[in-house]
Amino acid sequence: MRITAVTCVKNEGPFLLEWIAFNRVIGVTDFLFYSNDCDDATDRILDKLQAAGVVTHLPNPAEGRNYQMEALKDARNQPVVAEADWIWIADVDEFLNIHVGDHTIPGLIAACGDPQAISVNFQFFANAGVEDYVDRPVISQFTRSHNPDIWCGEFAIEVKSLIRNDFPLQYYGAHRPFFKGKLPPKKRPSWTDGSGRKVPHKFLIAANERRIRKFPAAGARDFATLNHYALRSLDSYLVKNDRGDVNREHRAFDDSYWRERNDVAHEDTSIHRYLPEVTAEMKRLMALPGVAMLHVEACALHRAKRDALLAKPEYQAMRQQLKEAGTVCAAEEALLSMLGLPLPPSPYAEVKG
Repeated sequence: MRITAVTCVKNEGPFLLEWIAFNRVIGVTDFLFYSNDCDDATDRILDKLQAAGVVTHLPNPAEGRNYQMEALKDARNQPVVAEADWIWIADVDEFLNIHVGDHTIPGLIAACGDPQAISVNFQFFANAGVEDYVDRPVISQFTRSHNPDIWCGEFAIEVKSLIRNDFPLQYYGAHRPFFKGKLPPKKRPSWTDGSGRKVPHKFLIAANERRIRKFPAAGARDFATLNHYALRSLDSYLVKNDRGDVNREHRAFDDSYWRERNDVAHEDTSIHRYLPEVTAEMKRLMALPGVAMLHVEACALHRAKRDALLAKPEYQAMRQQLKEAGTVCAAEEALLSMLGLPLPPSPYAEVKG
């Protein structure tokens, strides 16, 4: 089975090898990377991996700011996608944690009955007080998350999707594929959640604008969960903010994104079952010509960027604000306040490192 992962990257150098190794372990056979404006060795690592036959690496074709959608439009015409049996569209901080069979994508597909698409719910993993960037697998460092069925007071959680090559595609979205709205019901694709159940009808036909990217998580993760490490360490989150070209001088920093993803109520270490194979695969990738040296350089550049940012007063203030931030979203914070209940303390009050 040929499975192609498609992703867009900017300054993800320290994290590339883990993500590629992990996806190879779960059954991905091919990779299509689009990169833009990298200054941390991301593009050079991908070039080395392309020379070794591991990935296909292309410059992002976007001329404006819509990098992901322009790349996905271009991807349809690339042989590595057109000739694949399945397409997996995900980001480098997202890991498909498969709970069924041999814990691979083919095993997930079989458990779901070989549909034309499988959409898997996110589970956002918290920073949980991890301050320093270290060169260790992300999946080994972060184990706390929100209740997997509830996120920010909602029971509907975002998804990412595996897509079979015969899906009646109109276009790829970052979270889900879309088919033509006038497609007759009998020609609509077979489509399941991460438990092999049919996806909700309104999600299937994209009839509910607010929820075209998500559906209820309860009961939807028997076979797979999408672990999303959107925050990583505090160091890496500061670098991530800079990557977005955000000018924070003379205005308040909004910590909503951080608080929404830093809920530590639940512990989940199930993805650790992959660590021995992922570690071995990372070593194989490191052994390819020039790759280890560039990985070390990427890690050094990541730390150097952190240091340069923390020389600026606005990033010093941002770092302190994030350390003091609570672990609930604004709506939950308001509800607790109304009820006269205390807010959860910052993880940094107890956890260091």
